[in-house]
Amino acid sequence: MARKQICDSAREAVDDVPEGASILVHSFGPPQAWPTDCLRALAERGVKGLTVVCNTPAGGPTSLNVLAERKQIRKLICSYVTSPTLKTPIADQVKAGEIELELVPQGTLIERVRAGGAGLAGFFTPTGVGTDIAIGKEQRAFDGRPHLFERAIRTDYALVKAHHADHAGNLVYRRGARNFGPWMASAARITIAEVEDIVPTGTIDPEAVVTPGIFVDRLVKTTTHIDVGVLRQILMAAGRQNNMEGRALRDDGPTGLPPDLMAMRAATLLEDGEYVNLGIGLPTMVSNFIAGRDVTLHAENGILGYGPFPAEGSEDVDLYNASGQLVTPLAETSYFDSTVSFAMARTGRVSTVILGAFQVAQNGDLANWSIPSGGGGIGGAMDLAAGGARVIALCYQLERNGRSKLVEKLTYPATALRCVKSVITDLAYIDVDDDGFLLREVAPGVTADDVIAATGAPLRVASDCRDMAF
Repeated sequence: MARKQICDSAREAVDDVPEGASILVHSFGPPQAWPTDCLRALAERGVKGLTVVCNTPAGGPTSLNVLAERKQIRKLICSYVTSPTLKTPIADQVKAGEIELELVPQGTLIERVRAGGAGLAGFFTPTGVGTDIAIGKEQRAFDGRPHLFERAIRTDYALVKAHHADHAGNLVYRRGARNFGPWMASAARITIAEVEDIVPTGTIDPEAVVTPGIFVDRLVKTTTHIDVGVLRQILMAAGRQNNMEGRALRDDGPTGLPPDLMAMRAATLLEDGEYVNLGIGLPTMVSNFIAGRDVTLHAENGILGYGPFPAEGSEDVDLYNASGQLVTPLAETSYFDSTVSFAMARTGRVSTVILGAFQVAQNGDLANWSIPSGGGGIGGAMDLAAGGARVIALCYQLERNGRSKLVEKLTYPATALRCVKSVITDLAYIDVDDDGFLLREVAPGVTADDVIAATGAPLRVASDCRDMAF
């Protein structure tokens, strides 16, 4: 048995990381999920010119911001760079061109890491075909469907956050915090695991080991523990808690549905027996309206079967969805890594995906990751849409500047083509078929003419169009 190097401090653990190194950083948004002590130690050392590979770089004061504040990052490879409502040093440096940015779909990113950890050169994926992500990449057809070639990722170092480790380097993770960790641990020359506790060898059940010790080189106990009250404040600052008031259609006009009723109406479209994924923003609220139903929620960070947001005082900081929001467990809940989660989506086992939208075109094209003013990121939406699931867009009908989000043709970068089947907005329920947009229902107090005026493409009105029911 090879005993691992157990470091007295994070500074010792990262002391040999040189300038210009490439580093995998285990992260999925929430600040409690980061190897924070190791990042702070790198910041204290002032190591510059780093290439960092992570899911999302800016989840609060414990994230990659500690490196960005000292301008130590040269290049960032990630799936989501910033929230438009959250100002961060990383966002500022990316916009200024001081950090080179490579945005990668979330499922593709972890699959590239897995390929690196498995000693493979890369793989073909249907994700991203027909979007900006496809530019410059080899494309081949398999079984009549186009796929893109994606290169594997392997780095000099990996910083992972785990729950417990033993002296042999075996790692276990807790609940939703597994996500990218296991494969990041395998895809680096040197892997450093920051853990809650280091226990004697033989203490961990061998059947429970997720990352075998052969992939781990150094261990260090963390000193950073996030209070749930601090976590609530960070989530609020990132705009993850929505204003519960409806928006007025015009100064003298009706008010659209508030977010909770939009989510409630979307929930009624779900059928018993479905596996459903909820995107960032408004869609996450759907989880509050499926209690008692045979609907199983799926999250990209590696959870199948979770419940609504917890009551204050009953939160578990390691049980969070892909938006970083704390959720509740159910009797059927299971946990796994993100590669398994995206396998469920790409193979069509996830039957419905509810996503936010910047724009939806009349042919079902979806844009929800980038706008001309910047901000946001790809996240998992491209991979989720690649599996052929029914996509429901949940969004406000109008942008705050008054432009319609329902358009003839996308003017924003596409997330996926011809994928949206239905749209729930604050004004209406609209289906997307071969002939374009079809108005099915209008919100209380809203007329079909109101919805037509708020739609930037032809809108047919169904013969049985009615008031929205909940």
